[in-house]
Amino acid sequence: MADKTRGTSMFVFFRFSAFLFCLLLAPVPTSSHRHKLRFGLNGEFKILQVADMHFANGATTRCLDVLPTQKAHCSDLNTTVFMSRVIAAEKPDLIVFTGDNIFGFDVKDPVKSMNAAFAPAIASKIPWVAILGNHDQESTLTRQELMKHIVKLPNTLSQVNPPEAAHYIDGFGNYNLQIRGAAESSLQNKSVLNLYFLDSGDYSSVPYMEGYDWVKTSQQFWFERTSKRLQRVYNAEPNPQQGTAPGLAYFHIPLPEFWSFDSKNATKGVRQEGTYSASTNSGFFTTLVTRGDVKSVFVGHDHVNDFCGKLKGLNLCYGGGFGYHAYGKAGWERRARVVVAELNKKRADVKTIRTWKRLDDQHLSVIDAQVLWTSSVNGSVAPRL
Repeated sequence: MADKTRGTSMFVFFRFSAFLFCLLLAPVPTSSHRHKLRFGLNGEFKILQVADMHFANGATTRCLDVLPTQKAHCSDLNTTVFMSRVIAAEKPDLIVFTGDNIFGFDVKDPVKSMNAAFAPAIASKIPWVAILGNHDQESTLTRQELMKHIVKLPNTLSQVNPPEAAHYIDGFGNYNLQIRGAAESSLQNKSVLNLYFLDSGDYSSVPYMEGYDWVKTSQQFWFERTSKRLQRVYNAEPNPQQGTAPGLAYFHIPLPEFWSFDSKNATKGVRQEGTYSASTNSGFFTTLVTRGDVKSVFVGHDHVNDFCGKLKGLNLCYGGGFGYHAYGKAGWERRARVVVAELNKKRADVKTIRTWKRLDDQHLSVIDAQVLWTSSVNGSVAPRL
């Protein structure tokens, strides 16, 4: 994140006049992922969230907000080592970078910095994805150019934008991944967990509306359209399922509704700073709650907040600051969030979604384990299509 400018204003977020006709004529997409993700034979799918690396120039970039005993030898390489350690410990099925991957103001070469920031994930040969924060583009490459570079890197499933929505959607880095059931199970060819990645932008470009950006109407339209399409497939032959497959959403800048929680009423974790969301409420929280399939939202941006809170059935979770060139709090370890979805052995659909955090201490301590969602006996209630 950058300057913590806040304000109050009103904004009419319907921009359909320019693109509604195109939306209605857009083709229904088909899955064309380069690598089909699925649950393991152990019935689990594990995701590692890496929030706010703020990577710059490697060994010459010093750490921020660390203990005096750490300062002399602390650099971007501490971020690299932490990532390698936590990947080795957790062995995730997917790694998700939720923005501010590099700190553009301090970067000499954004391509080299991006490559170095993602290097441990690439070396692991584990599929990974990335979205952008508000600092990634503050060097010499635009957000579009950054995403075009990211999608060419090894083992990534990132997309610049979904092909069926590229002509109307705001931002760069909006896409969906489908996680199929375990091999040889009754749902091996159906997506039983849906992941949504959205570009929450950087800074407001609307006159008289200072502060951070937000998820736009066009992006919400794409989300709703994609969610409804995935529900139709989930409910259809062969092997039709009731309700909806659960979903998870990842983006960088938190929703204003994160303000609903503090260290006392959050389900797990702490608040140690404000929620620096947009100064307008775009209604995306309401959109998510109305659709009902997304069970948890995961963001970054506010580095020393790491809580989860539940509002109207939707979990709102911070990842916690990961990178050593990002601001933090001396003595408060950098951290990563892990999410695991577990299958129902009888029905082969998702039974529970759990999370915990890993700290960058001597033992990679696990803290704040919690269950985010558990399916009902009859599955999820289906929202109206």
